[in-house]
Amino acid sequence: MTVLTSAAFETAIRNPDNPDHLMVIKDVPRRVRIYAGDTLLADSVNALRVIEIGKAVYDPVIYVPQSDLVAEFTPVDKSTFCPIKGDASYVARDGDEIAWVYKSPISMASRLASHFAFWPAKVRLVEGE
Repeated sequence: MTVLTSAAFETAIRNPDNPDHLMVIKDVPRRVRIYAGDTLLADSVNALRVIEIGKAVYDPVIYVPQSDLVAEFTPVDKSTFCPIKGDASYVARDGDEIAWVYKSPISMASRLASHFAFWPAKVRLVEGE
């Protein structure tokens, strides 16, 4: 077991059963817009960036508050569980699963409540003006 202990990880949220599984949640200091093709899905100045290390070092993921969604989505009959975030629900756009949300994350990930993350291969993310 290699527990990451550098100063950069002091505020990390850690899996109680595996301290090497962790995430850092950071505010995104710029405007974030998310598009599917030419359709704007979300426009936010309150986005969060999640950096997670588990079985691998995962690509950072942008989460936007539900209040910043500007398109309609339909629920997908699917859920998954993450030991450091909780239960995720999924949504679709035009019949294609496109995003997930932690409606009621576990307490240590409460900042992610009702924030949506989008599958990178299905959207275009613009950060900044």
